Amino acid sequence: MEIGIAQVLPSFAYNNLSDAQLYADEIALAVAADELGYDHVWAVEHHFEDYSLCPDNFVYLAHLAARTKRIKLATGAVILPWNLQPLRVAEKMAMLDLLSNGRAILGLGRGLARREFDQFGIPMSESRERYDEAAPLVLEALETGWFPAHEGKYFTQPRVPLRPRPLSNQWRETRFTQVAMSPDSAETAARLGAQMMAFNYKPAAAMKQEYEDYKTAFRGYHHREPRPLLLTEMMICDSNATRAREHAEKYIGNYGISVLDHYEMLGEQFKASGGYSTYADAAAAMRGIGKEAVIKGYIEQQVWGTPDQMLRKFEERFNFMGQYGVLCVFRYGGAPLEVAMNSMKLFAKEVMPVLRTWRSAAEVAPLARAG
Repeated sequence: MEIGIAQVLPSFAYNNLSDAQLYADEIALAVAADELGYDHVWAVEHHFEDYSLCPDNFVYLAHLAARTKRIKLATGAVILPWNLQPLRVAEKMAMLDLLSNGRAILGLGRGLARREFDQFGIPMSESRERYDEAAPLVLEALETGWFPAHEGKYFTQPRVPLRPRPLSNQWRETRFTQVAMSPDSAETAARLGAQMMAFNYKPAAAMKQEYEDYKTAFRGYHHREPRPLLLTEMMICDSNATRAREHAEKYIGNYGISVLDHYEMLGEQFKASGGYSTYADAAAAMRGIGKEAVIKGYIEQQVWGTPDQMLRKFEERFNFMGQYGVLCVFRYGGAPLEVAMNSMKLFAKEVMPVLRTWRSAAEVAPLARAG
């Protein structure tokens, strides 16, 4: 089972915290994750706002490459429509792969925040077409060492070599992931041969159905099984159940508020943005139940609590969803470094070793009870 950490690098709800201190805290967590045995660290790409301060995850991960020894380094994700030259994405990934001695993981996405699209001067309605045109080019470049000649709607490029060359050409098999949080994105991930990654915010039944549809499509395209879903969770791991709930309600609640604001999830802009009908439906449903209920539901949906409580939640989730990879977010919503670090360490000590023994969904329940 894959178990990593995801870093969203927010400053929302952190009062009087400098950007420099924010990065110092995140780097400390990433270095500790390497020492604690987490499989990978994922860094987002976001721009302009307190929601997330990571405009270039290649730069950040290259720094981590020099500060860590074994942990894999993943872009979670590079937003292709905002990177106007796919060639530059391929070049930077090849360089990260070299600097990290083959520890790089390519994670791609198409973006969701209207504000970020507007600041880049890119119509959000073009995101799907831009992604679909760029992603195969980036993959071919990494797998062959040559960016292919291309004349398309958004990109024109002569054939050119990647220098430095990637250390490996085995990207789709083990090192390519796509953020897929809508049915059309899941189908695209399957077609490209990407591992599916998602953030946990949907009802479990909807998430399971999208994952099952992805697996069916993947088998149809590639005649093999895909790697398990990577599901990203906001986590609090604490030895005290009361304190865990207090922290979850405060910090996960704050993060949920920042998500609603950044993506304008209670607005109606998705109706006018082609290719985002799933989000338009979700926004309408959220408006129907109200902001307070949305945040309360979001808090309860994440995996947090004492180690035993968290294992019971994972047991229930795996029995319903099947086994999947776990990406843990520990710093968000104003949670101090001490709280995030303690959560990450306790999870590594008491939760992760049990999850590692769950080799298949059939073994989850008896092993969880034994633990």
